[in-house]
Amino acid sequence: MTGANTEPASPKQPILRLSGISKSFGAVAALTDISFEVHKGEVVALVGDNGAGKSTLIKILAGVQQPTSGTIEFLGKSVVIENPAHALQLGIATVYQDLALCENLDVVANLFLGQELSPWALDEVSMELRAWQLLGELAARIPSVREPIASLSGGQRQTVAIARSILLDPKIVMLDEPTAALGVAQTAEVLNLIERLRDRGHGVILISHNMDNVRAVADKIVVLRLGYNNGTFKADVTHEQIISAIMGSTDNSVSRRNSAEKERSLQ
Repeated sequence: MTGANTEPASPKQPILRLSGISKSFGAVAALTDISFEVHKGEVVALVGDNGAGKSTLIKILAGVQQPTSGTIEFLGKSVVIENPAHALQLGIATVYQDLALCENLDVVANLFLGQELSPWALDEVSMELRAWQLLGELAARIPSVREPIASLSGGQRQTVAIARSILLDPKIVMLDEPTAALGVAQTAEVLNLIERLRDRGHGVILISHNMDNVRAVADKIVVLRLGYNNGTFKADVTHEQIISAIMGSTDNSVSRRNSAEKERSLQ
């Protein structure tokens, strides 16, 4: 297993670089030749319709699946992300849409679940102090770290899940639909949290169907369509341009897919 790389990224060197990432399941190509970069203190939104390949790409970066081809560079070095534990060791944390929180446990227990502080016995005091410190750094609106998860709002639960993901200070934080099913106030709370992550120097990969949220916080927007990259846009892109790329009105993906299929048929 490749060890963790703690060398800081240079201002011009991305934390994460994907080059030509493809993934096939038998004859089905889920991803083809995906390339993009994530820099320190940058929010990269990954958008696309259902079946565009977003989930597959996230699973590859989280170590759940292996790419069929292509390279992943982390802090300038080529890596093979062997499994989710290895992704965390490298510095890639993922917050999935289901959050994976234990509702019967309080905030502290959820933050430290699986990584409790216990040099001799469970150090409840140190964990509570660290919980308050971390939530304070994120300006989180949590009434008490001893509050059970079941009593928190959707936005507060998302906050706890994100706080847990950065407990080990990862370089990259991936957020899968963090504002799904949230109200206006809770959504604003989560968007502020994403900006806090950027301010702390984390690279953030945001997966979302909400274009208003994407344009509110993203520095760069990568559009996937039919498993291809159908455009990479800066933050000042219009809503119409993003939707056009997602729906295929400006479609580079179809022509590339047809060319690739024709090439395979001739082999």
